[in-house]
Amino acid sequence: MAAVGWHCHREDNARRLAELSHLETGLGDPEHLYELQRKRILGQLLELHGQSTVGTVEEIPERGLRRLAKPVGVIAAASPATAPGPGIICNALPMLKTRNAIVFTPNPRARASAVETLEVIRQALAEVGAPADLVQCLSAGGREAAEHLMAAADLVVAVGGPGTVRRAYRSGTPAIGAGVGNPTVLVDETADIPFAAHCVHNGAGYNNGTSCSSESNVLVHRSVAGELRAALRSAGAHMCTREETRRVRDTLWDDEGTLDRDLIGKPAEALAHACGIKLAGPGRTTALVLDGDGPQAPGPILREKLSPVVTLLTYDHFDAAVRRIDDILADCGRGHSAGIHSRLAARVDQFAGALPTCRIVVNQSTMTNSGSLTSGVPFTSTLSSGTWGGTSVSGNVTWHSYVNLTTITEPIPERTADPVLLFGRHGTRSVPEGAGERSHERALEKAF
Repeated sequence: MAAVGWHCHREDNARRLAELSHLETGLGDPEHLYELQRKRILGQLLELHGQSTVGTVEEIPERGLRRLAKPVGVIAAASPATAPGPGIICNALPMLKTRNAIVFTPNPRARASAVETLEVIRQALAEVGAPADLVQCLSAGGREAAEHLMAAADLVVAVGGPGTVRRAYRSGTPAIGAGVGNPTVLVDETADIPFAAHCVHNGAGYNNGTSCSSESNVLVHRSVAGELRAALRSAGAHMCTREETRRVRDTLWDDEGTLDRDLIGKPAEALAHACGIKLAGPGRTTALVLDGDGPQAPGPILREKLSPVVTLLTYDHFDAAVRRIDDILADCGRGHSAGIHSRLAARVDQFAGALPTCRIVVNQSTMTNSGSLTSGVPFTSTLSSGTWGGTSVSGNVTWHSYVNLTTITEPIPERTADPVLLFGRHGTRSVPEGAGERSHERALEKAF
């Protein structure tokens, strides 16, 4: 595993894979892809370092229990077109750590990048005497071949569009899928506004907004909205007028609200040019901020964008803002993540308690929800959204999902189950005389 990580982290390999990915897919930014691959490899190795994934992984002596970890077998892993290198590598590392074999089914748009990434992994395995064929790429392309692989595998892990995830769950094989992103953030009047603007701008613009964790919508208290807009503008964002917002909506989405695949993942300036928007600072604009208070909302501008675009809305009352975010996520991104910038712990708790999301990011970019050295959340390439988002896992998928556990049970002294303790106040209640007989008679009457 360390050999795989080292080979993929090497500057020459990381640079080559990033440039190939960008050349093939046209998505993202090659420098960001390079940074992303190296950072995420280190983060993933940090999560795995020192973890016991073979043999006894847990002991509970007082209950006479021991748990043994065993590999699930062959994993079919669907990988996306966005950041294919980091996605493949950071799925392969925990899967290999848990002694599984993996067959990747890459997105057709990123097939050459995936094949080259897997070749680096295979060479690393061979170098340390491990079977290179532990990691393979499905040779046949197309949906039918991928579905056959999913049906034959022991586990399916699907990262990509909703269609890919649905096919994984329909395969008849145990499956883990990633959820649809649309991170929506609340900035209240107590927030550190310059820092909140920094987080929103960097998250929305990083790698041209292609991450499912990129900030997508921001609700800001009206009293600090002007300050936030000014800070975003200073950071390099273009604040769109309502007319420019309409142009982005009409260009980036079709009439059915579907994103234009030829425009997603492009630099903000290229997108602005396609929308006929003149920028005040050409060469410096890295994100477009849409006006969410105008007649274009609600609509597609409040959904996932996969572009360096974020929609800004204002609010007056905290409770109403939380309800609005709930409505936004119900339309797109339910279960995935939300964020809040506030100095009030009570508001953070209310926000987290009210929203159906698996991740609540506080006073940081939502980009950290897939793992960060400044956050305790586990590094992952698969962000599941729980039953809220139609997936089977409610959290970041880690190596724990890639093992089967055998539990060994041994005798222990008999435990006491005290009815008075367990039933609480109900444990001291008396049953009326004859109540059991009357209930029995009524049950017989209903039966006949």
